[in-house]
Amino acid sequence: MIKATTQSQLSNQISAKKRKIALVSAISATIIFGAMALDTTVIVNGSVNDLRQQVFSPDNYANTHYADIKSYILDNSVNAITLLKELQVDKKAAGDKYGVGGGIGPVIPVSFEGTIDSGRSGIFKVSIPGFPDNQTVRIQTGPAINGTDLRDATGKISFGEFTNQIEYQDVGAALNRAMKADILEDLDRTTLTGKSVEITGVFRLINAKNWLVTPVRMNLK
Repeated sequence: MIKATTQSQLSNQISAKKRKIALVSAISATIIFGAMALDTTVIVNGSVNDLRQQVFSPDNYANTHYADIKSYILDNSVNAITLLKELQVDKKAAGDKYGVGGGIGPVIPVSFEGTIDSGRSGIFKVSIPGFPDNQTVRIQTGPAINGTDLRDATGKISFGEFTNQIEYQDVGAALNRAMKADILEDLDRTTLTGKSVEITGVFRLINAKNWLVTPVRMNLK
């Protein structure tokens, strides 16, 4: 009888220990999952955080921002005659007044009308009425569009947005591609010489007597 009672008590003690262990495990699991939930950010499909989780695409970035860059250039372009006169007086002051950024030179939005002269590798000289003979203005028409003038035109796209220098450079090239798709896709470069043209675009002011303009609007007449 005593032996049976002892076994019963021992069995009860073991069952109580099991229940206690199960309870502790359940509480621990609740605490762990609760902490994980607090430390977890919910990613909504299509949100900014969702886009950051995806592999960076310079072309997607360019397609998102190109329209705003183009609008900025069109809205802020200075007439080429006005710009030239101010550059002749004070290059730095004119660059600060009309351009954005520094480094090797500010990027200036400009507009003009002229006649397309000879070209090579998609870069054509433009004769602008009122410009002196020693003043060179050229436009890029592709297929290759060089530089990062479109990327730097507004001053709003900075290196800090990107993971590394490669992404930063790739965005500049992607914006050039977006511009080509927008205004140069069907351009016949073999027939440009001698045509009248209206241009709005940007150039980096390095040599005040030699402008290489990347267009965002190009109207042939």
